[in-house]
Amino acid sequence: MTRAERLEVVYQYNHWKLLKELRSKAIELMTRLKRSHLRSIVHGSIARGDVSAKSDIDVLVPDPLSSFAIENELERSNIHVSRRVVMQATPYYAVKGYIEIDDQRSISFPLVKLRPVEKEFYKFGGMATLSTLNEDRRTLGVDKRLMLIEPTSDGHVESAIVGRERTVAHLLGISLNTVLDRVHALMRRNEVGRTGVFIKRQLAPDETFEMVLKKLADQNPAVRRRLKRQEK
Repeated sequence: MTRAERLEVVYQYNHWKLLKELRSKAIELMTRLKRSHLRSIVHGSIARGDVSAKSDIDVLVPDPLSSFAIENELERSNIHVSRRVVMQATPYYAVKGYIEIDDQRSISFPLVKLRPVEKEFYKFGGMATLSTLNEDRRTLGVDKRLMLIEPTSDGHVESAIVGRERTVAHLLGISLNTVLDRVHALMRRNEVGRTGVFIKRQLAPDETFEMVLKKLADQNPAVRRRLKRQEK
């Protein structure tokens, strides 16, 4: 598929309305977490502004911590949880916990310490803090089409990043290796389609995330290696 090198997109009223609605829901959830001194971010289209009706609200607590702190705050806020899942995308990526509130909202958090490159994945796609949302600011980021989204007062300008990886790394404030990694991963996804995640394990009502992580580590050498790597 051939794309224009640079395309200006102007948002209409319904787009601005949807963006405001999604960000308001994210702000509500992130404010609840802040009450328990939990730092959180959102990433992707909500941070960049190029939302659609299919956009999810995935709030990330980027620092490893006891899952009890998050679940306790949700219970205190009378926020019902529909499902809890432990996932690991590949044997080399961090194991994460996902607390799904509904079809649109979820909270994720690493169960192991994120590597620097994994932290930069979020900046690659666009990342916003609670203060960023409260100040109604949007951030640079790359979408799944490998288009750089640059917010403007009327919408955004989008441009292809393939062949401009070094420039994009500089604009996003991340390493060139991270950009190259994401370009490779997303181009492969476009070629072969989305593949399944390495581990996806739903929690039973009486299980904790930490309990399931230990069970997985006992059963799976790749999980054990990732846990040992962070202990060094």
